[in-house]
Amino acid sequence: MNLAIIGTGYVGLTTGTCFAEVGHNVVCVDNNAEKVEALLQGRVPIYEPDLEDMIVSNVSAGRLEFTTDLAAAAEKSDIIFIAVPTPPNEDGSVDLSYIEAVSHEIADVLRPEFGYRIVVDKSTVPVSTGSKVAQVISRYAHRGVEVDVVSNPEFLREGSAVSDLMNPDRVVIGADSQRAMDMMKRVYQPFNAPIVEVDLHSAELIKHAANSFLALKISYINAVSAVCEKAGADVELVAQGIGMDKRISRNFLNAGLGYGGSCFPKDVKGFIHISEQLGAPLELLKEVERINAAQLERFLDRIREKLWVLRKKRVAVWGLAFKQNTDDVRESVAVKLIRRLCEEGAHVSAYDPKARENAERELQGYSVNYCDDMYECARGAEVLIVATEWKQFATANLVKVRELMHLPIIFDGRNLLHGENAVHAGFEYHSIGRKSLYPSRD
Repeated sequence: MNLAIIGTGYVGLTTGTCFAEVGHNVVCVDNNAEKVEALLQGRVPIYEPDLEDMIVSNVSAGRLEFTTDLAAAAEKSDIIFIAVPTPPNEDGSVDLSYIEAVSHEIADVLRPEFGYRIVVDKSTVPVSTGSKVAQVISRYAHRGVEVDVVSNPEFLREGSAVSDLMNPDRVVIGADSQRAMDMMKRVYQPFNAPIVEVDLHSAELIKHAANSFLALKISYINAVSAVCEKAGADVELVAQGIGMDKRISRNFLNAGLGYGGSCFPKDVKGFIHISEQLGAPLELLKEVERINAAQLERFLDRIREKLWVLRKKRVAVWGLAFKQNTDDVRESVAVKLIRRLCEEGAHVSAYDPKARENAERELQGYSVNYCDDMYECARGAEVLIVATEWKQFATANLVKVRELMHLPIIFDGRNLLHGENAVHAGFEYHSIGRKSLYPSRD
């Protein structure tokens, strides 16, 4: 099929590339000419495993194009996907100005002679946004233009987005027209995934409800981790026992520093705001936010308890991205942690295999020593904090790390390391929801 994707951010770029990979003809549209030119030359602005190679191969095969010309893309595409940013406002509501602007642009370029078109909301939007998009297009389009608006929310996890797109758990299609539903099902036929056929409003709610529920699971196990620490229990074992219940599952029951990134914080706030606007407030989600914020504070309190005063202490932080396998630092708990440490006068060294450049922009004004090597980051440190669950941290040579550090203290904010290995290497090992471990004095 002939598809257009408006927006070459994280969602638009990965979605368009994977559509091309299964055989569709895809043109990705962006109003940033420099970005389009870079993509045409194979330079990808984000880090995502396998994405760059897939872009290069599909551009070479002629199935994937990049352009600034929306009119030309709309003329030759049967389905137009909107994948532009939907940032949060200060009150938790969603800024829909990009969606509105693109809807207006689509209306301006569509012509009756193009034939029937489908416009798809791929961005995460509040319920009823699709109706607003349809209203804008109807208001500004030329007489005779025939358009249906569909909601097709994405469920991508940064760091595994290509895999998620190529092997989806399900595809949600919200359409109030059978014609639109049938065409959308053709788009996803090559993926062999279950298709959830719903109305437009239900599809819009599914995305917010799903992400908020996952955030709830994370906050729940983090709340349990605090109880485990007081009781001398092991949160990993508790999560294993809970997760073996098929009604619950082990996924997203990993205690740590809390959730971050571009989706969960924004979507939880957005769903709270939506529910309040509809007169059915989800007070439970406010507690989810409170627990998430408290998790970082508890972690900092434990570090202060160990070091007494943070001022002038040398602290090494492994990880800047909000999770492994991405360079995204939006709402990164690691970045929030570094801000707090710097504000209390600590001397912070930090290392991340992919997110350094983005973190430097995010932490402008803060004095951070960015390192090119995780071992060099630990040199002379009085405490090492694991803030992102990169695989290379899990396999680090802890004996070497111990030799480089001034004091042998690890605070593992992701429960990534094997505590026994850390103790064997001579470390005090502190984690989330588990007993602290100390080396033998013998």
